Amino acid sequence: MAKPDVLVMGSYPKGDLDALEAAFSVHRYWEAADKPALLAALAPKLEAIATRGDLGVPNDVMKALPKLKVISVYGVGLDAVDLNLARELGVAVTNTPNVLNDDVADLALGLMLAVARRIPAGEAHVRSGAWATQSFPLVTRMSGKRLGILGLGSIGKAIAKRALGFGMTISYHGRSRQADQPFTYFPTAVELAANSDFLVAIVTGGAGTAKLVNAEVLKALGPKGYFINVARGSVADEEALLAALESRSIAGAGLDVYLNEPKIDPRFSKLDNVVLQPHQGSGTVETRAVMGELMRNNIIAHFAGKPLLTPVG
Repeated sequence: MAKPDVLVMGSYPKGDLDALEAAFSVHRYWEAADKPALLAALAPKLEAIATRGDLGVPNDVMKALPKLKVISVYGVGLDAVDLNLARELGVAVTNTPNVLNDDVADLALGLMLAVARRIPAGEAHVRSGAWATQSFPLVTRMSGKRLGILGLGSIGKAIAKRALGFGMTISYHGRSRQADQPFTYFPTAVELAANSDFLVAIVTGGAGTAKLVNAEVLKALGPKGYFINVARGSVADEEALLAALESRSIAGAGLDVYLNEPKIDPRFSKLDNVVLQPHQGSGTVETRAVMGELMRNNIIAHFAGKPLLTPVG
């Protein structure tokens, strides 16, 4: 029996790609020399697309595939998929929620520690031999400080759980107050920032949160405050963030996401008050394996005529 056709938008770890190819007839969109020709050839039969959260599916690709029924996203971010268009076309969208909560939360805490305790700079101080002739400057404590979480979803709650172990006071901002949560709620991002020593963004991407962390929020965070972004680069007004870091109107930042990644603004690399990571919040062997399995199982469920495992509402 012929394997079902699946269009794959971009590369995956080898194990995930091998598993896709074992289950499906895989068409590698990112390697196609003539992408319109590939889409035209697949148009009469293609029902499923596998993609990553950072890649999504361009609207013209969706429109070119009239038989398309399911888009399976490897990741939780959906801002690169036009969900309204997918609904209009009758295309179901799935993602891989919850399986990456712990890894993203771990990295958020790691970035908080790294920027406040200046861990990368401390390592460079030792490696350079400078420690033999000069002391490393004093740094900032993280324990006991005020943590503001922008977006108290499942990952935000995982961050809060870890922060409680550091004796931090936790507050949050989101679309609404969550009555079952013991943390202080602030109705605006500005008010949250004004009451935080560390401000962590973990909201979803998209138009509704674009530039949520703007110049006003950063001003409220102030010269002793740290901004951590493990959400999407679009959540921060990057020009305002760079200006705040360059002028030291905030103490520093820990960033895993950016605009135009991986070709990020080179000004970030010149700053000594920011810790940079290559969008690897979920980037552990363990989590990526589970993400890949869930992505594949959603497509398998579709072709088996079974309910999708993690459909997006």
